[in-house]
Amino acid sequence: MPAEDSVALDAYSRAVTSVAAALLPSVASLSVRTRRGDGAGSAVVFTPDGLTLTSAHVVEGASDGLAEFTSGEQSRFDVVGADPLADLAVLRLREPRAVPATLGDADGLRIGQLVIAVGNPLGLAGSVTAGVVSAVGRSLPVRSGRHVRSIDDVIQTDAALNPGNSGGALADSAGRVVGINTAVAGFGVGLAVPINATTRRIISELIATGRVERAWLGLAGTPAPLPPHLVERLGQRRGLRLVEVVAGAPAAQAGLFVGDIVLSAGGKAVQGVQDVQRLMLGSNIGTRLPITALRRGALVDVVAIPARLD
Repeated sequence: MPAEDSVALDAYSRAVTSVAAALLPSVASLSVRTRRGDGAGSAVVFTPDGLTLTSAHVVEGASDGLAEFTSGEQSRFDVVGADPLADLAVLRLREPRAVPATLGDADGLRIGQLVIAVGNPLGLAGSVTAGVVSAVGRSLPVRSGRHVRSIDDVIQTDAALNPGNSGGALADSAGRVVGINTAVAGFGVGLAVPINATTRRIISELIATGRVERAWLGLAGTPAPLPPHLVERLGQRRGLRLVEVVAGAPAAQAGLFVGDIVLSAGGKAVQGVQDVQRLMLGSNIGTRLPITALRRGALVDVVAIPARLD
């Protein structure tokens, strides 16, 4: 092996081993029991007083459970709150002893960047896998009751993930948790819910109230290219072409129609449905939301009042 390859491998190994050493004490194996039977997953402690993150689907139907760490320490936990539409849940350990992990910011990730997954796949506690960020900006459809939503900016990685990894940590080379592993999309493809400004707001709401309130406009759309003169004027290449506007919903009441191309909402550019969904947190319920749309070549300004998503 050429000397430079050996050096590169050593640097790679050092990065992975240092992250593993830092994170393994913070990652727990979860056991839960519900009416549907026993379940398992992973979780990561992120505060000194035992607040812990996991995937909502891991603790669905459970109010408590058991967390076990690689040190052999165990603690019962209570579910503080869960948000199925973000696939995130916050737990509180009754006997917090674990060193908390540091939460990072997934918005700074780049394709090809090294990431390390720490969890408990297939019941194998304290497993560590490494890979790269394969893609960013993915959307993961999730369902809660009759509502369907996309989790925004999901991280795609080729770090090996298996059943039981859900709720575990996805970290960058500095050991900062940038995602919570949520699903195995296919052979060699894993997905993680990002830790970013949006999910931090969700986590804060779960801690404060145990649930997340969301606003609703009642529209669906698909990205559509903009005419060259608008691209030059607005500095954006796409808008959101509306393919459905629910009768009587806030979007319809505001005067939006199927075929309109939404260009901005709340003063922020809209190039896909995720840009609208980012605005649909509880703080916008009942507030005025200015929307600019392109309709038959003309710009149209309307004001929608987002309603509470029941």
